[in-house]
Amino acid sequence: MERGSSKHGPRLDDEMESEVSGLVQGPGAAGSRVDESRQPEPAGEDQPEPKTVTAGALRSGNPQGMSSDDVEARSRLGRFITMSALPGDRATLVANARDNDAPADVIAELERLPSDTRYQTVSEIWAALGHRNETTRW
Repeated sequence: MERGSSKHGPRLDDEMESEVSGLVQGPGAAGSRVDESRQPEPAGEDQPEPKTVTAGALRSGNPQGMSSDDVEARSRLGRFITMSALPGDRATLVANARDNDAPADVIAELERLPSDTRYQTVSEIWAALGHRNETTRW
């Protein structure tokens, strides 16, 4: 079978395909976790932080017991805590969030956690900070 384009060869086609595979097979608009350069840049100092959902209620509905703002805030907290930090205590979580360049308000929230408790999930951390999780799982 003959090629329809003569701009570059099959070797370059394969190389270009592997460069974008993280975007094609990754988690969508958020970019690929495999390649850090594909992550969106954070907002500037005087700019609001972008949300992962549009304004108003989530299109698919909110989990029972949580508002869309609760979902967004818990998701924001979870972005700065990697799986390697869990299970972990307050010191581990704060250090991990700092390593992930968490904003000062997220660090301050984590520093409010009791120091003698180990947390297994971001939902447990969220509840320990005094917020509500969903009442039922789908």
